[in-house]
Amino acid sequence: MAENILEKIIKRKTINIEKLKKTLDQNNLKDLIEKNTSFVDFKNKINKNIKNNKISIIAEIKKASPSAGVIIKDYNPLEIANIYDKNNATCLSVLTEEEFFLGKLDHIRQIKQKIKLPVLCKDFFVDKFQIPLAKSYGADAILIILAGVKENLADELYNEALKHKMSIIVEVHTVDEAKIALKFEDALIGINNRNLKTLETNINTTYDINNVLVNHKGPLISESGFKSKEELLDLKSKTSIKTFLIGESLLKNLKNNSIFSVLKSNNS
Repeated sequence: MAENILEKIIKRKTINIEKLKKTLDQNNLKDLIEKNTSFVDFKNKINKNIKNNKISIIAEIKKASPSAGVIIKDYNPLEIANIYDKNNATCLSVLTEEEFFLGKLDHIRQIKQKIKLPVLCKDFFVDKFQIPLAKSYGADAILIILAGVKENLADELYNEALKHKMSIIVEVHTVDEAKIALKFEDALIGINNRNLKTLETNINTTYDINNVLVNHKGPLISESGFKSKEELLDLKSKTSIKTFLIGESLLKNLKNNSIFSVLKSNNS
């Protein structure tokens, strides 16, 4: 059976993290975390919007992806973060995976020095070492992709993130993954409309999985595939979901994107 793109990314990430662990002093990470005063409660900001019946947009910052190739040639993550901040984005998602998405952890540090929005370190977490590493750069939240890790590793990552007082998004793409995700009671659960094995997107994925997750006490997020504010508002009206992670649709039209307009008056 041919290796899918998620398997390729996970394999490379595992190799790279093992190399990095041999070169970094973990005590140095602790010092960097203790000195950092930029942390913001990612989950709490979204919860406040939910309580007030407001939409939250987690706006994504990335140079490239396996599905789209290079999205922005003259890539300036801080400039993009500024645009998102001015358009009232709730939180930021910063791609830090280096080989397939051309990201860097240092992009989080650059952004957090200037922007006060909470930041998700959007990467492929395969080792609990990555959690203090991400926090040392200023990340407020981490991602656990259930399709990419075994359940015992997901448990380990979750507990490590809680120990470091970070918000956690547990990402699912199938009903079976959603059922597993329910045990992560303190997590936000993200429904990825993009199949990470085929790279195809289908917003119906959220509709199909939402019913399994309605009793989860944490925020639910619909991720990827949104091309218009109408799609977003339609999903909000038909489900309990008020939080959306959006990347390519924003990045391809940063200056005049109608999707941001839902944040100006979103109490309906």
